[in-house]
Amino acid sequence: MGNPTYSIVDAMIPGEPDKFASMVTPDRHGVEDRKLRVVNAAELLTLKIPPREHILEPILQTQSTSMLFAKRGFGKTYLSLGTGCAVAAGAPFLRWKAPKPRKVLYCDGEMPAISMQERFASIVAGMDTAMEPDFFRLITPDLQSNPMPSLSGIIGQSIIEDQLGDTELLILDNISTLTTGGKENEAESWLPVQQWVLSLRRRGISVLLIHHAGRNGEQRGTSRREDVLDTMITLRRADDYTESEGARFEIHFTKARSIHGKDAEPFEVRMHTESGAAIWTMSDLDDVTESRVRSLLDDGLSIREAAKELGIHRSRVERIKNRRSQ
Repeated sequence: MGNPTYSIVDAMIPGEPDKFASMVTPDRHGVEDRKLRVVNAAELLTLKIPPREHILEPILQTQSTSMLFAKRGFGKTYLSLGTGCAVAAGAPFLRWKAPKPRKVLYCDGEMPAISMQERFASIVAGMDTAMEPDFFRLITPDLQSNPMPSLSGIIGQSIIEDQLGDTELLILDNISTLTTGGKENEAESWLPVQQWVLSLRRRGISVLLIHHAGRNGEQRGTSRREDVLDTMITLRRADDYTESEGARFEIHFTKARSIHGKDAEPFEVRMHTESGAAIWTMSDLDDVTESRVRSLLDDGLSIREAAKELGIHRSRVERIKNRRSQ
């Protein structure tokens, strides 16, 4: 068997600026280990491939790669922590349900440890299902003796892999802080991370990437990140949102390979705390729009003015008004 081959990327010190992060991750194995397996048509039809299961039904499956992105301050960390806790406990979350508990490793790249503790505590306090402690594990910068390693290089990836064990869902929050060294809008900078994510998928580990949105509302940086994703979820603000409302956002699916029908429809989420517990409420966007229309009409706006204010067609406002008068 050939000897492992390495490049200069392997010599980089974890946590140091990685000017080589845009390089393709070096070969981990010799040439003999990289021979491709090819199957013919008959073999493909008879292969015993385990079916994918739901980790969080219907949005996350086994061996899946997904992304949650939004602008700063929308509530991404609350939502991703809630997702991780639901998977770890085998519990419902929002309109989704984890069929059984699965082990989660949450890798945070920017939050103060006290903030993560407070948010985690509020989410757990709001859950009806108890969680086994070892089913949710956290890596966060403030608890490390060294800077967090960049996941753009093989050393940083190996450091995380050493902690995976029998993890079934890895949450990376967020990829801007965890994959440093390359240019965010260059596709080549993403290749080492993409190869690593695909290698985790081959091993049965699902990955949820948390990311920032750009000024245009799309995920920030190269669109190449989207190529291998099964699901992309974005959070958006309602037109009438005010800062005093805190965590209120709309959930939209911008890519959904295995989510169909009503499951793929957007909905609104609100989160507030009561006695230290996170309380989540959901509403259909149609119901939210109807409530906004009625409020504007009660304030004396005309059908034309209400439609312009909400960015919807006049006929829709008129239908809502007519239903109210019936």
